[in-house]
Amino acid sequence: MSLRPRTADEQSLRGTALRIGLQAAAFVAVTVVGLAAVAVLVVLQNQRHADDQLIQTAISRTDVSDPPAGTWVVVRRNGDQVSTPGLPAGLPDETEFAKVAASGVPSTSELTVGDREYRVDTQPMPGGVIQVLLDYSADHAERNRMLEAFLVSGVAGLVVAAAVGVWLARRAVAPMASALALQRRFVADAGHELRTPLTLLSTRAQLIRRALRQDADPDTLRSDVDGLVRDAHHLTDILDDLLLAADPREMSDRELIDLPAVAGQAVDSARPLAEERGIRLACAAPSDLPPVIGARASLRRAMIALLDNAIRHADGEVRLTVTNSGRYAVVDVADDGPGLDPAMVPTLFERFATAPADGRPGINRRYGLGLALVSEIAARHGGSVSLVDNGTPGATFRLRLPVDRVKTQENSQHHEAS
Repeated sequence: MSLRPRTADEQSLRGTALRIGLQAAAFVAVTVVGLAAVAVLVVLQNQRHADDQLIQTAISRTDVSDPPAGTWVVVRRNGDQVSTPGLPAGLPDETEFAKVAASGVPSTSELTVGDREYRVDTQPMPGGVIQVLLDYSADHAERNRMLEAFLVSGVAGLVVAAAVGVWLARRAVAPMASALALQRRFVADAGHELRTPLTLLSTRAQLIRRALRQDADPDTLRSDVDGLVRDAHHLTDILDDLLLAADPREMSDRELIDLPAVAGQAVDSARPLAEERGIRLACAAPSDLPPVIGARASLRRAMIALLDNAIRHADGEVRLTVTNSGRYAVVDVADDGPGLDPAMVPTLFERFATAPADGRPGINRRYGLGLALVSEIAARHGGSVSLVDNGTPGATFRLRLPVDRVKTQENSQHHEAS
C-alpha cells in the first residue's frame, strides 16, 4: 500500500504546527523555570527563617545536653568548655570562638567539615562565649528533593506541552489547510470550466469573421452574433456559479429548472465546436417533463462538459437525450467514438484522472477534471453521473437528477384526469 505524498501546502502547514508546538513547549519551559526559581527562593528563605529561629532557641536555652534537633551547642566560660554529646569531629570553629571572645561582637559563618556543611553562630554571653552549630544536611536534602521533583515534572510537562501544542496547532491550522485546498480547487475548477465556454466563444467569433470575409447574409450574421452574446452571458453565469460553488455552505440559489430548455441551450452552445470538428449534434428532449430543483448555470455547464467530452471523442455524431424515470430526470450523452480505456473507468470521476490519447490526430483524452466537476454538480443537486455504456459503439454518460415531486404529482393527476 503506497502512501500519498504530501503536497507543498500540507508540508508547510505541518511545519507550522510543529513550530507552534515547539514554541508552546518553550513558553512552558520558561514558565516552569521561572516558577521553579521563585519556589526555590521561597523555600530557601523559609529554611533560613526556620534556621534563625532554631539557633535563637538553642542560644536562649543554653542547654548543651538537649539542644534542638540537628544542632550542637558549645559553651566556653571561665576557661572551661562544655558541649553537646556527639559533637562531630572538627568542631567547634576555633577561629570564630577566638574572634568573638576578642571583639564581643556576634558572628555568623559557614563551615565545611568533610562532606558536611554547617552554619556556625557564635555570640558572647555573661562570663564566656556560646557557639551553636547547625547541620545543613536536612536543608540540602529537602532542597535537592524539590529540585528533582521540579526536574521530573518539568520534563514531563515539556513533553506533554509539546505534544498538546502540536495537536492544538494542527487543529488550529486545519481551517487554513481547508482554505488553501478550496483556493486551489477553485483555481483548477475555474481554469477548466472557463476553457470550454472560451473555446466556444472563440469558435463563434472565428465563424463570424469568416462569414464577414465572405460577405455572408446579414440574417445569418445576426444569428451568429446573437449566439456570441448568449454564450458571453452564459460565461458570466458560469463565473457566478463557480463563486457559489466555492462557498463551503450549502447551495442556496435553487429554482425550478426546465431541464429540456437547459439541454437545448447547452446543445446550442456546443454546436459551433461540433461543426468545426465535423460532428453532428442531435437532441431529444420532450417539453412535458417535470422540472428539477437546482442552479441553472451549474446544470448547463454540466451538460456542456459532457457534450464537450463527447464531441472530442466522437467519430461523427453526439446525441443528447432527456427522459423521465420515476423520481428522476435522466440526461444521456452518447458519442459514436472508440469508447474509453477500461483501465480508466474506476477513476473516471476522480480529479485529474486523464486517459491516454486514442491514436487519432489532434485528439487527446481529457476525461479528467471535467467529469469530476460534473460528478460534484450532480452530487450538489442530489443526483449522480455514471458511465452506462462503453464501446458499443462509443461511450454513454448518464446524469440523473431528482425532479420536483410536487410538479410530478400534479402532472400525474393531470394525465389521469385526461
